[in-house]
Amino acid sequence: MNAASRVDARWMAAGAMSLALAALMLVCGPACAQVPATSGPLIYKPPPKSDVSKEDTVRKDVNLVTVDVTVTDPYGRLVTGLDRENFRVYEDGKEQQLMRFEEDDIPISIGVVFDVSGSMSDKISKSRMAAVQFFKTANPADEFFLVDFADRAELATPFTTSVEELQNQLLFSAPGGMTALLDAVYLGMSEMKGARNARKALLIISDGGDNHSRYDEEDIKRFLRESDVQIYAVGIVDPDACDRTAEECAGPTFLQGLADMTGGRSFIVRNLDDLGDVATKISMELRNQYVLGYRPSDRKTDGKWRKIKVKLRPPRGLPPLTVYARYGYFAPHS
Repeated sequence: MNAASRVDARWMAAGAMSLALAALMLVCGPACAQVPATSGPLIYKPPPKSDVSKEDTVRKDVNLVTVDVTVTDPYGRLVTGLDRENFRVYEDGKEQQLMRFEEDDIPISIGVVFDVSGSMSDKISKSRMAAVQFFKTANPADEFFLVDFADRAELATPFTTSVEELQNQLLFSAPGGMTALLDAVYLGMSEMKGARNARKALLIISDGGDNHSRYDEEDIKRFLRESDVQIYAVGIVDPDACDRTAEECAGPTFLQGLADMTGGRSFIVRNLDDLGDVATKISMELRNQYVLGYRPSDRKTDGKWRKIKVKLRPPRGLPPLTVYARYGYFAPHS
């Protein structure tokens, strides 16, 4: 049986499970609909070994552009086990030759940006638990830092591999004050310059928009375009947020925009009991990404923005899949 047939067989089995789940939801109605269908990854076949030549390992120079890619199915489940041949990468509309392809749990540098403003008073306990749940799935080679923010952003814990240190620091985070979210993201991006791992991500946990920062949205977006950091966000939404302030109403949309442009994802949480599951989902996603690398055919060092587009050519039998990858990067400037 060839690789495509094996994938087809696994997808048919997964499809049968999905139909069974759909039937169950029809039987039990809204009560079952409260259970997220996106709780775990859908693995169509065992992940392949890293497809990286010795030359790629040795010659990791500034000309190698790497792109972290997440693939999901129509149910929002992670799709793993795809091969190099299933991906196409385009820069400014021109297809590029893949020089690197990996699907391993590669060590990552992660900054957690944690909201301790006054509006988090009734959410802080379960938010802490969600952050701890996220840390529990760490790769031993991962490193973390913690930024908390209220009236101003502060680096609570610099880069460390000690999950216990981070957990202890979270216990001392007392809510109060306003929300300097943009300043916190800027501080997190600045701290990420000292990361030792090639893969980098910020996890933002917050319940609303910004109302006390020096930086504005354009400052943050410009900073992100110049980096290779993915943004993952957990937006805790109150039912009456839009009745209170325009900032709180616009918060989830802003977080979604940051995540989209970096190839990350934003999750809206309306039930605090779902926070732990969402944190686990993000952790699993970060550890089940594809890493693609190419050397641009356009060798000019003009400092201009280069648009990246990742497309899939999936094996036969799979449904429409969704790709998450960063929008682009600035070329080196000589």
